[in-house]
Amino acid sequence: MQTTLSPLKFQDPLRTAKGEERALVAFDRFQTLWFNTGTLCNITCVNCYIESSPTNDRLVYLTPQDVVPFLDELAAEQPGAVEIGLTGGEPFLNPDVIEILTLALERGHPVLILTNAMRPMMRPRVQEGIARLIARFGDQLTFRISLDHWSAHYHDQERGEGGFEETCQGIDWLAAQGAKLAIAGRTLWGESQEESQAGFRALVAARNWPIDVDQPLSLVLFPEMDARVDVPEITPACWGILGVDPKGLMCASSRMIVKRKGAVAPIVLPCTLLPYDTSFEMGTTLASSLGSVRLNHPHCAKFCVLGGGSCSA
Repeated sequence: MQTTLSPLKFQDPLRTAKGEERALVAFDRFQTLWFNTGTLCNITCVNCYIESSPTNDRLVYLTPQDVVPFLDELAAEQPGAVEIGLTGGEPFLNPDVIEILTLALERGHPVLILTNAMRPMMRPRVQEGIARLIARFGDQLTFRISLDHWSAHYHDQERGEGGFEETCQGIDWLAAQGAKLAIAGRTLWGESQEESQAGFRALVAARNWPIDVDQPLSLVLFPEMDARVDVPEITPACWGILGVDPKGLMCASSRMIVKRKGAVAPIVLPCTLLPYDTSFEMGTTLASSLGSVRLNHPHCAKFCVLGGGSCSA
């Protein structure tokens, strides 16, 4: 069995290496509009798909001035409470993150923020801002915390010694503020869904966190992503073979806003998984991004189609 990806795969946006038509996903409607607040992070994980670190600023901090035009356009394109997602890097390193959260929440959007709940979130100024938002908006704001495994042993293998306890203390603090919480774990260690849920269930009970791990959106276990590992290319026939509805994929209902280092303006990408691949850039407005997406990347196949993964709530 071939374990490494053939260099012939995912080269032609229209055809697979076998010459078959490549599957495409038509845009349906917005479920989530993502903003990548910047790729800088306080830690360097062993296997971070976006390569976040204390030195990676390939995607620079978004500002409120960057965000507002997209919120305005979203309101015109699809009025209503579309979910707004904030990801990074570590969003709480962005000096404007509280203001950006406020802008989205004040417009009535449910907001999902992805965080490691470590030192950047626990700075007094940031804590004060978070506490105000929770008091004002309550469950309209969800914190999804990256806790790779329910044990310190495996979590710290990925994120560094002491990371598990630091993150748990951050979750303790959020829980004490009355925050709506969710956990993002990983499937790296080959546990079954039931084993992972049982481990997280015991941890949640021991720490008295208000999280029901048996609810799908409260505990999300993400499939692993490694673009070097062999994965089949997706054709239109795969929808029926796999029983997958393309409307359920992220690129049918999400877009992500990023700002590249040195760029004049932010750009739109089809999802959260392809921040650096310029072939997936879709212009500088939401209107320019609403076309179909060809599944021309290993992550499209492994994470979304075969893994059933989605970053949205």
